[in-house]
Amino acid sequence: MERRLAAILAADVAGYTALMGADEAGTLERLTGLRQDFLEPLIADHHGRVVKLMGDGILVEFPSVVDAVACALAWQAGVAERDEVLRFRIGINLGDVIVEGEDIHGDGVNVAARLESLAEPGGICLSGDAYRQTRGKVEATFEDLGEQRLKNVAEPVRVYQYLLDTPAPGRARPRAAPTKRSLRLAVVVGGSMLLVIVTGLLLWQRPWASREEPASEANMALPLPDKPSVAVLPFANLSDDPSQEYFADGLAEDLITDLSKISDLFVIARNSSFAYKGQQVKVRQVAEDLGVRYVLEGSVRRIGDQVRINTQLIDATTGGHVWADRYDGKFDDIFAVQDAIMAKVVEALELHLTDREREQQGEGPETDSLEAYDLVLQARKLLTRFDHKAAVEARDLLQRAVEIDPSYVEAHTLLGFYFFDEWRVWGRQRDQNLARALELGDTAVELDPSDPAPHVLLAMVYQFRREFDAANAAADRALALQPNDAIALSNLGSMLVWAGRSEEAIDLLQQAIRLDPFHPPNYLERLADAYAGVGKYEQCIEAAERGVAINPNYVGLHVSRAGCYAALGRIEEAKAAAAQILRTNPRFTLKAFASYAPFSSQRDREQRVNLLRIAGVPE
Repeated sequence: MERRLAAILAADVAGYTALMGADEAGTLERLTGLRQDFLEPLIADHHGRVVKLMGDGILVEFPSVVDAVACALAWQAGVAERDEVLRFRIGINLGDVIVEGEDIHGDGVNVAARLESLAEPGGICLSGDAYRQTRGKVEATFEDLGEQRLKNVAEPVRVYQYLLDTPAPGRARPRAAPTKRSLRLAVVVGGSMLLVIVTGLLLWQRPWASREEPASEANMALPLPDKPSVAVLPFANLSDDPSQEYFADGLAEDLITDLSKISDLFVIARNSSFAYKGQQVKVRQVAEDLGVRYVLEGSVRRIGDQVRINTQLIDATTGGHVWADRYDGKFDDIFAVQDAIMAKVVEALELHLTDREREQQGEGPETDSLEAYDLVLQARKLLTRFDHKAAVEARDLLQRAVEIDPSYVEAHTLLGFYFFDEWRVWGRQRDQNLARALELGDTAVELDPSDPAPHVLLAMVYQFRREFDAANAAADRALALQPNDAIALSNLGSMLVWAGRSEEAIDLLQQAIRLDPFHPPNYLERLADAYAGVGKYEQCIEAAERGVAINPNYVGLHVSRAGCYAALGRIEEAKAAAAQILRTNPRFTLKAFASYAPFSSQRDREQRVNLLRIAGVPE
């Protein structure tokens, strides 16, 4: 077995899968041209040897790590000057390799490959050994990322990252290539406009460059889950058109939804991760606020039918980047981009997918219609306003989406929830709206029985229609699908409280609250009622008081407090809570409550009404 010390450079094309999906022939032509006309001569000039080509990847061996780093700097500068689309990630290690013919193996190669996966598009990552040998020998600045745990590498590796806000790679002056140095100097002197453009691009990518301050597990507001945990922050809209905000939000929401379907992953709900929208926050703060290890963030630029998406996954406990990538293509390829990001997360976190989850990964998007998809994204944005006028606009968009693609499950489900809330929230045409919600829920279930959301919709609709057997059956089907979405869990918990299944409801609602730490007050109203349903009145009051601290004008919380205080014989406090009910809703009566509340058990209804009567709520 032959061994030798070598400098190993591993490189691949960032976002290659999405690029191939968008333009296979064009991408191959561009990559082949770059290799033949620029990269292979550049490698030879720096005394390197191409060990092998692997699709979009290249493995190169150098006798000197200084040559390897000088080549990498010229590589990244030259590619940026020659091609507007392709961007490489490069990892360099100095280590022992096993030689087998023309091939090389061993930990030295493995570390270089892992470093390449940590590098940002257009960036370079060095191992500590490689950095020490090049320090002061090339004119480029590297940032210390600290020790990183690399996949399938036993010991942590000190990693150094090339900073994008240092002088452009084209101005680095590695000693090994004077002819290239002269060429790059001419480019810098004569190409000031190009430099401005490149600098602008690099500044746009600057969020990927800095190492974050590590989060402290001791400072986390909530304990880390016992499985990988992630918060997906709202994507920044870098489009010239502010109205494209819904598109950026929709991409992040889709990632949250899709990642939530993986049972081996804990994903913070949209409501909590979007609480940081428009704020300049550090990853450390997000992780400590939400109790997660990983944070996924990104940006979107959409101009016409062209889309550019930057994403990065950060391990908040180390401050290091797990991966970063950029995707350039057409809007038509947006589903392929989403699949590529999902695949990266699954691979990076080494998630174990069930057979069903693997099938879902390969099933493709819910709709083939980009027009219908765009309408749903717009509708989602409107529905977050909790405004009736906006809800009606969302309804119209969803109806158009259903007309365009009658098999679009999410469009049917969201439209069903619109009609359900048209009665439950806005108090309009009970029987007509519940019937329409039921029809849409049935259609969604027929289209995709494996999606828990339509089953949750049906469970709630049936419960309010007083069709209790059907409600329980729908709830059981939803539970069997193990929903991992905070809204679904909260809605299902609410239905189970009415159905007399409060023990189950407590578990679901606690899950919902953990998934959505910045949850709305109705989560706590439902949890308080679930505690009341099993006679845990002290816990009921505690949950309700937490909700009042969020919104003192939420009438349901005062209803919960009044009943539980009365159950404990704390009559003065019960009457004070009843006074708050009437302050927030002067028309609240026992008759109206009994008419609205869909208790499956007449005994439960009468007990609840009697407790409110003791508290002093008018008949």
